[in-house]
Amino acid sequence: METTRRQFLGASATLTAAAAPSPLLPTIRLGKYEVTRLILGANPFYGFSHFNRLLDQHMLEWSTPENVIKTVRACEENGINTWQLSDARRGLEDIQRYREQGGKIQWILLSSRRMEEDLSWIPKIARMGPIGIVHHGGTTDRRWRAGEQGKIQDFLKVVRDSGVLVGLSTHNPLVVEEVESRGWDIDFFMTCVYRITRTEQEIVNLLGQRPLGEVYLPQDPPRMFRAIRQTRKPCLAFKILAAGRLTDSPESIDRAFRTAFENIKPTDAVIVGMYPRYSDQVRENVERVRRILGQS
Repeated sequence: METTRRQFLGASATLTAAAAPSPLLPTIRLGKYEVTRLILGANPFYGFSHFNRLLDQHMLEWSTPENVIKTVRACEENGINTWQLSDARRGLEDIQRYREQGGKIQWILLSSRRMEEDLSWIPKIARMGPIGIVHHGGTTDRRWRAGEQGKIQDFLKVVRDSGVLVGLSTHNPLVVEEVESRGWDIDFFMTCVYRITRTEQEIVNLLGQRPLGEVYLPQDPPRMFRAIRQTRKPCLAFKILAAGRLTDSPESIDRAFRTAFENIKPTDAVIVGMYPRYSDQVRENVERVRRILGQS
């Protein structure tokens, strides 16, 4: 009887240990917050595949509120403490639902058109509890090209006044360099390693023709990585997997992660969207980052 009891207690302890959350991944500092160097992205959850409408629909079909929340919970359990989402589709509803269910994950919000055109939305959304609000990269690049830097700064000032961290996203390394040189009042950048917001004419001038779909050029990441290293601000690098184009093998994914971490500053992080429909991408990516960063 005693042997059976001892065996039962031992098995229970093993199960408890297996269910315990993993330690946090290595972190960086954003303002007063500790943010893991791997941040969960949100594009796959809300059908932004950056490939085609069929893949968008495929992602949306799987990304029910239940599956999204399950994935976010897995991130917390595996050592990720921050989620970057956008004010689009169901994002705010999902983070509210998750927090109401006891989830503790921090979140950073990327702006939407409604926030950019009506700045009164910013303080309203800030009261919901993001640690930071970011001016959308596509809008940044469009406004920068049109000479509307003042509109970007108006947005950023309202974010500052709302009491949360101020972020600026861009796909253009020149924007990072200009903002840095002008001393804009921001706390961090979100930096796309591929410059996917070139105009059609810019692409034609560069390539002599206009390829179909979004253009991902291998010459782009080194240029953005250089801008990331030169700015004193923390940078959150995104699209390190070229919106899924570099995921054909574990080796390809490893190379992309390693390239990113070897070329950003120790005070920077990466944002990666996850779509764990066919494999445990959360666990795989966390293990990959621990291995690359030398964390056992």
